[in-house]
Amino acid sequence: MYDYKIHQQVNAILEKHSIDINKEHLFYARLLANLPAIDLLYKEVYGDHLKSAEHFEEIISTIVSAYINRSDNLRQKDVIKLKEDGWFLSNQLVGMSLYVDRFCGDLKTLNTKLDYFKKLGVNVLHLMPLFESPEGESDGGYAVSDFRKIDKRFGTLAQLEQVQENMHKEDMYLLIDIVLNHTSHQHEWAQKAKAGDSHFQDFYYMYNDRQVPDEFDKSMPEVFPETFPGNFTYVAECNKWVMTVFHNYQWDLNYTNPAVFVSMLDTIFFYANLGVDILRIDAPAFIWKELGTTCQNLPKAHTLLRLIKQCVQVATPGMALLGEAIVAPASIMNYFGTGMFTAKECDFAYNATQMALQWDALATGNIKTMMNAQSILLQKPVGTSWITYTRCHDDIGLGYEDYMIEQAGFNAYEHRQFLKNYYSGNYKGSDASGALFSFNPRTGDARISGTLASLCGLEKAIASKDEKAIDTSVNKILLMQAMSFFIGGIPMLFYGDEVGYTNDYSYLDDSAKSYDNRWMHRPLIDWTKNKKIDEKNSIEQKVFSSTEKLISIRKKLNAISDHGNITWLTPHNIHVAGFVRSSAEQQIFCVFNFSNTHAHLTWYAFKEKNAAVLHLHDHWNNKDVIVGEDHEFLVIEPYSFCILEQVK
Repeated sequence: MYDYKIHQQVNAILEKHSIDINKEHLFYARLLANLPAIDLLYKEVYGDHLKSAEHFEEIISTIVSAYINRSDNLRQKDVIKLKEDGWFLSNQLVGMSLYVDRFCGDLKTLNTKLDYFKKLGVNVLHLMPLFESPEGESDGGYAVSDFRKIDKRFGTLAQLEQVQENMHKEDMYLLIDIVLNHTSHQHEWAQKAKAGDSHFQDFYYMYNDRQVPDEFDKSMPEVFPETFPGNFTYVAECNKWVMTVFHNYQWDLNYTNPAVFVSMLDTIFFYANLGVDILRIDAPAFIWKELGTTCQNLPKAHTLLRLIKQCVQVATPGMALLGEAIVAPASIMNYFGTGMFTAKECDFAYNATQMALQWDALATGNIKTMMNAQSILLQKPVGTSWITYTRCHDDIGLGYEDYMIEQAGFNAYEHRQFLKNYYSGNYKGSDASGALFSFNPRTGDARISGTLASLCGLEKAIASKDEKAIDTSVNKILLMQAMSFFIGGIPMLFYGDEVGYTNDYSYLDDSAKSYDNRWMHRPLIDWTKNKKIDEKNSIEQKVFSSTEKLISIRKKLNAISDHGNITWLTPHNIHVAGFVRSSAEQQIFCVFNFSNTHAHLTWYAFKEKNAAVLHLHDHWNNKDVIVGEDHEFLVIEPYSFCILEQVK
């Protein structure tokens, strides 16, 4: 709805910044188009604040300043991306997530590794947290003490900009994190709060006694009950209690204060103008807190994310937003936006549910639980996308609903216990080498740590020198990766998985890491080992070349682009999951056998939704297939799969 007063206010701000609306007509048009939504969302959160009008003007000024500071090159990229209408949905994109120091040492060295990514086919790099965080209290970089200074372990801001520039020349995309929920207790704001500065104490949830913290704790769950129980920490320097949901050295930011939002929006634009293509918003489910709630996934958290998206759309529209919300399947959909803001909140979310369900299917050989979740996952709005993955820096949580397990015929509690025992290696017959993370003795809840390769049995197979077991574990690795590559979204490899790294137990010798067994699947890369990708018949060569082949196939098949074009096949075999990816030009059938025996899939499965299917080409096995009669079968080898294109 048009608001003359706000329009005039915006024009005054533009004039103050010497913006010529005739020369910058595209920016001006975006600003006016998004202004009603920005105003609506802002008032929903801050309309009753005493300084509401003042901070609203600061937001508009921040947007304008961000556009002014954006380079001509990035502005040109914005226009190109806008013309593509969903550039990030393309089947051409394949990512890798990595810790720079553990991958290659520093940013300067990373520049020398771009050919490695090109050889593999990776063109999206997620560089795990780079900005300054205190040694020994970094939470892997997620306890930020300076949002604009690269940690000396990695190099300098100039070196990051050089990496971005070189990546751009190679048509690669940069993804980095912003930690919206909290800062390190050594951040400048926190230091000033400790010193008694009331302005910065208002940047956090700080209280003089335990009365309010105790009220919060009545309904707030503990994130790390083993190592950092509770949600508040006493600060002796100022004799106050501060909210610390994750670790006692991470202070939660108070977004009920609009000055916090303005400051963090300015930081978002700082990253955008470094040339970031995808900004990963860490822990967005936690950014809004209210007494009497879990302080997770609250409505105003979504309002803030939508407000950020609208602001970004105006000043830096070429940057997409990824919400790192690891929540229940039904809840994750809200992070794409709802109602009038459908597909206008986060552009991406992690498909953590599908990831966990693939591990479920691998352990059980049964796809029923996986299938019971798909009706919810298919509700993802068109125009948004997933980050799909089998492994990431974090633990594996079994975050799907009990009814999905029960509808598959299992007891939910016993089933979860089985999975935890299976992957921690405490189940007879399991070949997995993992560990339980964040075990809660009161509830029995826990998550799972371990590399992709170790959880797929490679660690035990190598230790026993069992060549057959090694081949089986490699097949499991590729099965898991293939499903995440073709199911829809940007597949995100975790570094080391492309060559089959097993658990790295050296973290036990580091007091800053030994309490957190997730470091076992964050390996220190040995580049002598990685050179074995060129050594015929080595494990590294088998995994790398096969992963390279999967990426190459993905990029050949335009139907794999994420346009809401996935249809699941009716399960005709409880061991085989299958879906169809369709476009006007292509129809791709992807089928995956999660069992340790040959699986027989009736040819009717391919004709049930398209009777015209007669001939198929299997891109993975490189052979042509003639579709047989309904009583005949496609035979899929143990822990294998087929990527079948309909031949017209």
